[in-house]
Amino acid sequence: MVQRFNTAYTTGTATQSAEYDEGLRAYMLKVYNYMASAVLLTGIVAMMVSQNQDLMLSLFSGGTRWLVMLAPLAFVMVMSFGVHKMRSSTLQMIFWAFAATMGLSVSWIFVVYTDVSIARTFFITAASFGALSLYGYTTKKSLSGMGTFLFMGLIGIIIASIVNIFVASSMMSFIISVAGVLIFAGLTAYDTQRIKESYAMMASGEAVAKGAIMGAVNLYLDFVNLFMFLLHFLGNRE
Repeated sequence: MVQRFNTAYTTGTATQSAEYDEGLRAYMLKVYNYMASAVLLTGIVAMMVSQNQDLMLSLFSGGTRWLVMLAPLAFVMVMSFGVHKMRSSTLQMIFWAFAATMGLSVSWIFVVYTDVSIARTFFITAASFGALSLYGYTTKKSLSGMGTFLFMGLIGIIIASIVNIFVASSMMSFIISVAGVLIFAGLTAYDTQRIKESYAMMASGEAVAKGAIMGAVNLYLDFVNLFMFLLHFLGNRE
């Protein structure tokens, strides 16, 4: 009787573990699909907008440029603070609008840098992001201790970038770019592990759907920022 109970318990545990692993893989695949689709949408919008000189002039002249540059941040705040109140379908629509708006915000790179250097930097970013995210997903080491340090570094970059708008120091710009690459490289691994671990705390299909979108937002921001900082080093100007 005891042997049968132990066998049944072991079988049940193994089945639950297999179901969990399958669900986790499907969840992470959904996160990556959302993120990759958003990156593609951003790139398409940026390329299309950059081909219209009149539109570029209207977007990046006067006070409008600040609106275009800060609009993506507004979308992130809306999603972050409203995720528990919105349906997953609404959150998804805002996510796509965010990715498109980011395309407007970064469209200037196609005017400043050569297409070849942008493509080269994109593939380098993609390879680096893939390796870092894979490490975050597979490592048994907890990366939670990195979170506070990386967040503090991110705040420091933001403050330094604002200061450098007025100072316009090339040395400070270089330091910010170096720090940015290191911080977003670390965030890629950290966020991947955090997203993976968060799956265990999701109880419903709606929570999983929302979690996949918000996970994609985090990885998307890691990818785009890593790309932009690398472009500062690797991009050849027109």
